[in-house]
Amino acid sequence: METKKHNRWLVAIMCTILMIVLGTIYSWSFFQKLIVAEYGWSNTAVAWAFSASIAFIGFAAAWGGINLPKYGPQKLAMLGVGLHGIGYMLAALAFKMESIPILIIGFGLIGGIGLGLGYVTPVISAAKWFPDKKGLVTGMVVMGFGFGALLMSKIIAPVMMNIAGQSLISGFLFIGITIFVLGIISAYFVVFPPAGYVPEGFTPPVQKATQTDVPQITAGKAIRTNKFFFMWMLLFINVTAGIMFIGFQSPMMQDLWATFRPGTDAIALASIGATLIAISSLFNGIGRFFWGGMSDKIGRVQTFRWILGSQIIIFIILLFVGNPYLFAILVCYILLCYGGGFGTMPSFVGDVFTPRLMPVVYGTILTAWSAGGVVGPQIVAFMKDRFIDSPANAAFYSYIAGAILLAIGFIFALFLNNKPIVEEH
Repeated sequence: METKKHNRWLVAIMCTILMIVLGTIYSWSFFQKLIVAEYGWSNTAVAWAFSASIAFIGFAAAWGGINLPKYGPQKLAMLGVGLHGIGYMLAALAFKMESIPILIIGFGLIGGIGLGLGYVTPVISAAKWFPDKKGLVTGMVVMGFGFGALLMSKIIAPVMMNIAGQSLISGFLFIGITIFVLGIISAYFVVFPPAGYVPEGFTPPVQKATQTDVPQITAGKAIRTNKFFFMWMLLFINVTAGIMFIGFQSPMMQDLWATFRPGTDAIALASIGATLIAISSLFNGIGRFFWGGMSDKIGRVQTFRWILGSQIIIFIILLFVGNPYLFAILVCYILLCYGGGFGTMPSFVGDVFTPRLMPVVYGTILTAWSAGGVVGPQIVAFMKDRFIDSPANAAFYSYIAGAILLAIGFIFALFLNNKPIVEEH
């Protein structure tokens, strides 16, 4: 590709748009209650579509990161977002056939693989175009993923469901087509700069000879260290706590609001739930900036201690909350911390395992996202099915489970430090 006047800001903007399109997965709670009510399926069964999608994000992202140099960002991005759009279309087929397995395989497995392949390309591509503004641009791109739920819950989903006459079959088909078209257009611009590309006016820093990579530790050995295990657990627990709400915040909010304001009709409840999704998605995105910046000042592991420790208090407060407005505020804080985990972990991995091992180690640690994406929603789904006639009890025991997990994560964080792993060999 020719570099002469290629607009790198266009690449950055399209990378951000691509991440927003992919981030629409975080609006799943908008559909959870609608699907359960329409087909009579259990919350657990329906939640598996979302859980499977998140599970395969991590594994596909790890594979994509390793193979990105071989296939290039444009191909992986177009394939990824295309599969994500097809996942919605296959969900429409699942509703037509009233088949949970097709929903899980189509939306979850196929759509999730697409998300993972697409996720790894925008940040790396944007960073290569902006060596002079790497923090600013990669922060903008990553934040786009957190904002995806806003686009879906307040624009795409309501508009398409209205056009479809509230039919889940037609609605998911139209949404899939929209995601496919927007995604393919934006993915077309996700490319690496040519070899040797240097922005005008930027002087690359002189590389000094250091001993930071001595002794030479292999990636395989790195991911078998105790430090990697504890870091993996921090991300897993933080993801589990946050994704409990990403998958179910709308139904939780609707249940709470129905108790707070009896007689509120279903359409109004759905709108209230969608509003919470939209607002909390902003905090998800902002958290990546806020906590990532905080980690530069107070240290990576110290930041995770604040993220996990403060959420323990929030989950305990939630046990006694009956006001939906306070509930919304607390959820937004949890999503701020959820985004913060993703904003802090890349730098944590880079500091501890050195840049040389960053691609493989960080790709592997993203499997914690996969695991958390399964455990978090399934905890809430199990409680909602177990206490089907008592939403308050379902929420109560979900919060207890979340608080216990966060306490375990906080203890793990106490065993960690910020020292590079090579200093320990």
